[in-house]
Amino acid sequence: MSDFGRVLTAMVTPFREDGAVNYEVAEKLASQLADRGSDALVVCGTTGESPTLTWEEEYQLFQVVQKAVAGRAKVIAGTGSNSTTEAIAATQKAHKLQLDGSLQVVPYYNKPPQEGLYQHFAAIAKATPDLPIILYNIPGRTGQNLQPETVARLAEIPNIVGIKEASGSLDQVSQVRRITPSDFAIYSGDDSLTLPLLAVGGQGVVSVASHLVGPQLQDMIQAFFAGQVQAATDIHLQLLPLFKALFITTNPIPLKTALKLQGWDVGSPRLPLCDPDPDLSDTLKAVLADLKLL
Repeated sequence: MSDFGRVLTAMVTPFREDGAVNYEVAEKLASQLADRGSDALVVCGTTGESPTLTWEEEYQLFQVVQKAVAGRAKVIAGTGSNSTTEAIAATQKAHKLQLDGSLQVVPYYNKPPQEGLYQHFAAIAKATPDLPIILYNIPGRTGQNLQPETVARLAEIPNIVGIKEASGSLDQVSQVRRITPSDFAIYSGDDSLTLPLLAVGGQGVVSVASHLVGPQLQDMIQAFFAGQVQAATDIHLQLLPLFKALFITTNPIPLKTALKLQGWDVGSPRLPLCDPDPDLSDTLKAVLADLKLL
């Protein structure tokens, strides 16, 4: 198994006022994340607004982040697509950059059956046999659920090493854990479910909140695995209002707002996402202030 660590940050993509990618801020943000609790960075995932990035922008971001965190954190490329051919091409190109892994989302909108999902991921893995691949199940965005039995079949492929589970179902996670090898990594795709997921065999989290509380998330997870469950629970409950506030509306709108409140020049989301209304900003400001993050 490729060990990507416990806290993987789904990194935002900073933009300038004119909407262009702000690579300079991306470099600084990546460096800080590596210094503050992130074992790995997922670049150009949903939190990174991948649907509105061009392939050229994505490849440039991969290289900028890779250079910024070299030797301090691993870099995982979000190269999934609802076109198998496009996903293979993007993943092969990312592999040539010698990135550490790839996150492959369930194909969205076209809703393939389970056999189609298996063949899709198997084809990508076969095309890049030396690149570790993490599956990404998020039915609320893709319209299709990657069933545990399909995950178990895919886990037999050597370079498919884990899954980011964002179905919101601990029953589903439990079933995945029950029928996959012990070294197949299961990561929470929801910050608020990280601690419960650890209790049913999870490895860690692909986190949004780690932009703001990376060290605290590391402390929570490390406490759990050290048998200090009450200490882990205390951290979870302390951070729960932040976990919830960051998903008041579509991710990454709240996260970018929170980062701007901290002074990060990450810009506005690209359309069709948009800036939040003032009430959301006030809510985030209050939560951040309560956690002494301002």
